[in-house]
Amino acid sequence: MTIPSVQTSPQLYARLGGTLYLLIILFGAFAEGFVNSKLLVPGDVAATARHILASSGLWHISTVGNLLVVLCAVPLLRIEYLLLRPVSKSLAVLAVLLNTVSLAVEAMSKVFLLLVMPTLENAEYGQALGFQGQAVLADLALKSHSVSFNIALIFFGATCLVNGYLIFRSGFLPRLLGILLQVAGGCYLVGCFAALFAPALANHLLPGILLPCLIGESALCLWLLVKGVNSTQWQAVLYRNQQARSLAQV
Repeated sequence: MTIPSVQTSPQLYARLGGTLYLLIILFGAFAEGFVNSKLLVPGDVAATARHILASSGLWHISTVGNLLVVLCAVPLLRIEYLLLRPVSKSLAVLAVLLNTVSLAVEAMSKVFLLLVMPTLENAEYGQALGFQGQAVLADLALKSHSVSFNIALIFFGATCLVNGYLIFRSGFLPRLLGILLQVAGGCYLVGCFAALFAPALANHLLPGILLPCLIGESALCLWLLVKGVNSTQWQAVLYRNQQARSLAQV
């Protein structure tokens, strides 16, 4: 079976990208939104530990969902590069580099999530530290995940700024999507830097500052899924850039 190239089927790649983006949003909303709000109790490590142990199945599903976010994001990164490369190859490569760092850090952050349940269930830890000690260790793993996840989102926010600019310039996707994605990138940067270095400020900003992120990413996801790209305009941009490169080599 021959896989169509992006040159012949940009719409297919756009729809596939929208599908992957939708899966990322759904998995992320379930894991980071629903499960965390249900099981994690801010300021009470013992209650958090009890909730996780009492809902171990839900916690494991949430962890799988977190891993699937990263897994789906890898092919999405490739699709975004292929679709936006005709606008500016150098900026598309920059977005890939930034997103690669983001995904690498995010993938490593999931190691801390995978340590939470074994820490709470380890009998030797319980004998040596007691339940409160186990809960503190599990909380340390959760905080380590939060820190590394915020670092990953800083690089992702920078990716959104670059991709938003490329979308704004593209002509084959609405300029509004580019603006919304850049606003999302800026909000990620402000929110994550605040979470890491100004917790008091972050308490006032979060989670409200992340609402534009959800709007921007959801808008792009749904547009790719429902409308795709303007194939004629995409081909025109590709042709113009190929002609420009040919003239530059003469």
